[in-house]
Amino acid sequence: MATKPDLRPKNPQFSSGPCAKRPGWTLAALEGALLGRSHRASGPKARLAEVIERSKAVLKLPADWKLGIVPASDTGAVEMLLWSALGPRGVDVLVWESFSKEWATDVAKQLKLTDLRLLEAPYGALPDLGAVDWERDVVFVWNGTTSGVRVPYKEWIPTDRKGLAICDATSAAFAMDLPWDRLDVVTWSWQKVLGGEAAHGMLALSPRAVERLETHKPAWPLPKIFRLTKGGKLIEGIFKGETINTPSMLCVEDAIDGLRWAEGVGGLEGLIARSERNLAAIAGWVAQSDWCDFLADDPATRSCTSICLKIKAPWFAALDAEAQAAAAKKLASLLEKEGVALDAGAYRDAPPGLRIWGGATVETADIEALLPWLDWAFAQVAEGR
Repeated sequence: MATKPDLRPKNPQFSSGPCAKRPGWTLAALEGALLGRSHRASGPKARLAEVIERSKAVLKLPADWKLGIVPASDTGAVEMLLWSALGPRGVDVLVWESFSKEWATDVAKQLKLTDLRLLEAPYGALPDLGAVDWERDVVFVWNGTTSGVRVPYKEWIPTDRKGLAICDATSAAFAMDLPWDRLDVVTWSWQKVLGGEAAHGMLALSPRAVERLETHKPAWPLPKIFRLTKGGKLIEGIFKGETINTPSMLCVEDAIDGLRWAEGVGGLEGLIARSERNLAAIAGWVAQSDWCDFLADDPATRSCTSICLKIKAPWFAALDAEAQAAAAKKLASLLEKEGVALDAGAYRDAPPGLRIWGGATVETADIEALLPWLDWAFAQVAEGR
């Protein structure tokens, strides 16, 4: 019987969304929230604008880009852009995990665009980036939240592209260096790398994206929460803190707290370094493991945020799919029962294994404390099979 480790992570929260709060966070961070106020009033609107401006600064958003707070988290941001901007060109959708598959479903079955190409790859791999046609609009995730696979380099996106580069970056923003000159639409949510609360999305638009929105009229009706233009012009207020619907001022205060913390740890460079250290800690352990490996085979594509692991032990590989899922679930359950890793199981549609969030709010010391527990829990599953 394997010996239970002595050291435990101080914070066992390794969920891939909502993610761990920043180190040292307490409810006191929300004491300044402007509650019981109209979000249209000057004070609350200034807070919303502060989220926008601090986000721009930390992410080094180009001065000519627009950034707005929109409803329904990253999902809402992606959906409103797809429904508002697609149609004038053919569309390539890159699919290599569950959320990118959802965007493909929207384009094919909801918008019913016929000039559509799906470039697909299984969990753990990327589609052929060289096969993308940049005469067309291209929809993709920068980092596969449910597969642990990220885009390894930026040069696959040309700077002279004709179509729009529409990027879901919810588990990449604030942890990876996004090439703004090669992107046109970037979306994310508060509850990922900075550990904010849910339900609010961020939508960043390049001048080319704004031009598309102002010159293209969709062939389908748009609900209110998807409308980004009025009278053929961008609704500028959305990008100044005048949100489409009512935001939570508690969540706004929390977002500001996260951004201030980000500034205090060195801005974007500091956030990236924290995430990369977490990946490096797990990579060192994986290199010595006889039972665990990364789901992403190519080291260059391994995510530093949603770190997805697979089980490679021969006895596990010999199981049928149902038995593999049960064993992996037991592994995650043991970690949760011991209070050392909460919500660390693989995404429901992904191959059985573990998914450990390594974003900037996670301390590397907690990752390091967790790793012996992974060996212990796996030994329990192996001995009990």
